[in-house]
Amino acid sequence: MIIDFSSRPPLPDFNPQAGHLQNYRRVYRKSESQVDRDVGDKAFEDYMAMYDAMDAHRVVLKARDLETTFGFKISNETVADLCRRYPDRFIGFAGVDPHKGDAALDELEHAVRDLGLLGLNVQCFEHRLPINDPKLMRLYEKCVELDIPVNIHCGTNFSLQSEMRFGQPLLLDSVLTSLPELRVCASPPGWPWVHELLAVAWRHPNLWIGILAIRQKLLAVNGSGYEPLLTYGKAILADRMIFGSSYPMMPVDRCVSEIRSLELGSDVEQKWLFGNAARFLRVG
Repeated sequence: MIIDFSSRPPLPDFNPQAGHLQNYRRVYRKSESQVDRDVGDKAFEDYMAMYDAMDAHRVVLKARDLETTFGFKISNETVADLCRRYPDRFIGFAGVDPHKGDAALDELEHAVRDLGLLGLNVQCFEHRLPINDPKLMRLYEKCVELDIPVNIHCGTNFSLQSEMRFGQPLLLDSVLTSLPELRVCASPPGWPWVHELLAVAWRHPNLWIGILAIRQKLLAVNGSGYEPLLTYGKAILADRMIFGSSYPMMPVDRCVSEIRSLELGSDVEQKWLFGNAARFLRVG
């Protein structure tokens, strides 16, 4: 059984044009070539069948509102509608634009209380804001009030219209020092600042690490920079590692296979693939 913490369905409303992400297509060209890129009803049927075949317990869908910076949006309503149609499969995270001030706070509350979304998705590089920016801190405070978790993009990004510094994981320390009740998943897992992320997670018990948007096999490759995730993720942080595929950037079956190739041991492997996400999301 798995929970996929990061997936984007092959439906038009989940795949608007994203000019600011064109360099991602270069970086992930080889991986994306292994995924059927069709969008529409037939592609969605195949997508659902894929997760049925993999015994997926839940799949997390994430909205994004980047209207101020890039004119891009995957709406909360789009995510909530699919979650309503398939409540036993999907969990939705809201996306709001922190540059909209009070309106963003109101939209987050509406997304949770009225639309039924269960978390907040923050892609700092797409907002061109550091992780601990005051605009984002207001949203994190609202997450604590609503008792929902937040996913925060962490580590490098490949958009040439933004900057790497917006994903530096050390900034999570000030967020969690101010808001120790906040549940955070930092994903992707912090490269090239992997040691920073591990140190912050060791300090703060409410920080999880999302092993997604990377080749999971790299955790066992010397010199990749990801090796400390495996060292700590099998030991003191075994309860804090969360699997995600980032489909369609990566094929889901290959991602699961690469997690299983890490020789974590059955107990730790099940935590990474299911148990830790279930605890973070508070789902049975």
